[in-house]
Amino acid sequence: MARWDPGTADRLRKAALELYAEHGYDAVTITQIAERAGITRRSYFRYFPDKREVLFAGSEQLPPAVAEAVLAAEEGESPLRTVLAALADVGTRITQAVDPSPERRAVIAATPELRERERSKTAAITTAIQDALEQRGTRPELAKPAAQVATIVFGDAFDRWIDAAGDRNFPVYLDAAAEAFREACR
Repeated sequence: MARWDPGTADRLRKAALELYAEHGYDAVTITQIAERAGITRRSYFRYFPDKREVLFAGSEQLPPAVAEAVLAAEEGESPLRTVLAALADVGTRITQAVDPSPERRAVIAATPELRERERSKTAAITTAIQDALEQRGTRPELAKPAAQVATIVFGDAFDRWIDAAGDRNFPVYLDAAAEAFREACR
């Protein structure tokens, strides 16, 4: 096997998810993940800094991608509509690259440490949206709730997409989640 086999990171993600689902996150070691993926423990750290990040790899790219999409959105819409349009674009790109795995979601939901990591990721997205809206000239007292609501709607849309095994375009799920939010506000 090549030292930097391009398929190794995917094998590690798959091995980790399988082991976490079988034994629980806390019971699994990096050595077990590496062995299942066919590499050494030491090699594992060339791909991921710890056993938590194997499930979150690439998530650090999401806040800047969302901010960029918000900044590039057309003028003239409300802050929330602007963000939802940007999230439809970003969500479409994400869902083309992500496996709609309900197992990953279940492992995260069952593990306090992973839930906290998921909340940190969500908070970073919310902050990126708020900052981008403010850069566009949205008042902070409007930018903050728009960012918070948009992040909630985005998370709901992503869950809906996973529940449907990713079989349709992401914007369909984002629209459904936004409509559910509107209904809840009536």
